[in-house]
Amino acid sequence: MHRADGSDELTHARLDIARALGLAGVVAYNWWVVVPFVPGLMPSPNGFFSDLEATGGRDATWMQHCDVAAGILLVTAFVVRGAAGRDGYRPEWKWMVAFAAAGGVGGAFPYACAEGLSATCRTLEWHLELPFHHYVHVVAGIAEFVFLTVAVLIAHRRTTGHDTREAHAYRWLWHGLLVAYPLLGLAYLTDRLGTVIEPVFFVIFSTMVVVQLFEPSGDGRPGDIGGPLRLRRPEAPAVPAGSRRNDG
Repeated sequence: MHRADGSDELTHARLDIARALGLAGVVAYNWWVVVPFVPGLMPSPNGFFSDLEATGGRDATWMQHCDVAAGILLVTAFVVRGAAGRDGYRPEWKWMVAFAAAGGVGGAFPYACAEGLSATCRTLEWHLELPFHHYVHVVAGIAEFVFLTVAVLIAHRRTTGHDTREAHAYRWLWHGLLVAYPLLGLAYLTDRLGTVIEPVFFVIFSTMVVVQLFEPSGDGRPGDIGGPLRLRRPEAPAVPAGSRRNDG
């Protein structure tokens, strides 16, 4: 019993650490919230927030650092949290780790120029005339969206038919993505209102991270992370009614 109690305490500590790291990562990931309150930082509503991270841009360095910090914090949080959910292993877990890593890579390799705000930059981009780090950022950004979208889809399918808070959250997140992606495509093709559409994804992505970190583990008890080394408190075996001694 002492061993099980010690394991539960350690498990609680792991969950608390993972969630604290994850929430810190979500805060760093959402640096864009500050931008509208800084006069002149967003020159046009038709670009994307990632354009602000382009090399040489105003305050681009701290935005890049926020993305790198968010990636490190979220990867660490998901690894510490583990893959177990309410019903055991969550197959979307590895996609969440990949999503976090892609975000960090994007911050480490910023745009060379603001392709969402400059026609010249887009022309150079399409002709592969920009520095290598620009294209790393492009690939990392695409991967970030793909990984998170796959994770939401897997989580939604895993919990379909369940009447739990996370099941409802995954369903709404998936429906939100189905609506948001056509709008993002329209914003990209028309070069309009990117700063309005992109935050929808940031909110969906952040919500997915929080739901994943706070989803109950094991059979719903917060002390059961799962995995090959998990320990549970022993439960008394059920005694069949017919085997009870009749003292009367």
